[in-house]
Amino acid sequence: MPETWRYRGQTIDGAQVAFLREFIAAHPDSSRWKLSRQLCQALGWKQANGALRDGVCRGLLLLLERAGQITLPPVRVHIPGPRREGRLPPQPFLIDTTPLTLPLVALRPIEIQPVRRTDDEPLFHRLMEEYHYLGYQQPVGEHLKYMVWARGPLCARPVACFAWSSAPRHLGPRDRYIGWSQETRRRNLHLIAYNTRFLILPWVRIEHLASHILGRMAAQISADWEAQYAHPIYFLETFVDPERFRGTCYRAANWKLLGETTGRGKDDLTHRPNRSLKQVLALPLDRRFRQLLSA
Repeated sequence: MPETWRYRGQTIDGAQVAFLREFIAAHPDSSRWKLSRQLCQALGWKQANGALRDGVCRGLLLLLERAGQITLPPVRVHIPGPRREGRLPPQPFLIDTTPLTLPLVALRPIEIQPVRRTDDEPLFHRLMEEYHYLGYQQPVGEHLKYMVWARGPLCARPVACFAWSSAPRHLGPRDRYIGWSQETRRRNLHLIAYNTRFLILPWVRIEHLASHILGRMAAQISADWEAQYAHPIYFLETFVDPERFRGTCYRAANWKLLGETTGRGKDDLTHRPNRSLKQVLALPLDRRFRQLLSA
């Protein structure tokens, strides 16, 4: 067995594993959920906004249990399979799918609405699962979800969805473009947001809509992120699959092509490509982004 374990950029050694065993033994009546929160409080594991990092903590505990290093309390509540995989079961909804071909000006005003923990979040999940070619998976860590609504007098309906999450830890083209060190990246990675999903609903055919709302999103996301997580965003990034898309709307919104992924994925142990290469596109939100990200 290895002497150290790695989880989400953290290195766990034998002494820390021994501490976890003692901590679990000292809380025999705690559920897994309660245990992770107690552990976060004991170690001061908190996000910038003061919220406990219990999602990351639970993932770490599961990793160590599967490695045979600790024994967690029995599972008390069994979550159905689809939810456990991060996918919500289908829910009925009514939405107008009539083809929409109005000029962009006829849709205005256009509202970009954060929907996380709102009544519209289930609709967001359902639209992503139904109409995005990758489906939808609940992210771990910091993330925001948006629905884009047309509010004009001729049309009042959703037209697009965005999902943003914490940035990948290792991304060669981005890291070379910023020019930061490994330690600086580890410290400041939370200042980058990763666009995991961008969906224009399939019945919407509006010229320049995608680049327009990308520009609007760039002006809004840092303030929204700071309101949720108590820190700003200085840099946006995304992947584009060139076998499916050309990334035209990103380029029209001033995103820059930085290079390509290695095709190995974040959990690769073989150092050989095992998936299609993706283009890496990025948009700095501040002229001083290198200085701010390297501070």
